[in-house]
Amino acid sequence: MNDTIKKFGYPATLVKDYDHWVVLLRPAQVTLGSLIVAAKSDATDFGDLSADHFTELKSVTTEVSSALQHLVSHQKLNWLMLMMVDPHVHFHLIPRYEGSRNWKEQDFADRAWPGPPVLSDAVKLSDDQITDMAAWVKSGFPD
Repeated sequence: MNDTIKKFGYPATLVKDYDHWVVLLRPAQVTLGSLIVAAKSDATDFGDLSADHFTELKSVTTEVSSALQHLVSHQKLNWLMLMMVDPHVHFHLIPRYEGSRNWKEQDFADRAWPGPPVLSDAVKLSDDQITDMAAWVKSGFPD
């Protein structure tokens, strides 16, 4: 696994492992269900990924969207590919919704709705919350 994947807490944050991608829980939740979708590659440019990465990305996007719709009932999904601090190819996936969502008696508001998400305005999860929320998000994915 590349350094970007490790920086986002792998393996503790692992939600789903694909052949060419991993889905990770984002330890700082911008909105409930915020994820990282990262390429298993040392590529630092999206265009440098293999054709197999792009083929599999279709399945990844479909499964992620379905899982989060079931769990969070988002109105939009923002896929942000920034790669400014963490250089390897990855997306920040931010479910967007008006108002807030509740998980284990904690509210997660989308404070920036309907504007662009503010990544720095995130709820930092404890290690126990990461474990619990990663398991909860995993439950929304097919086996």
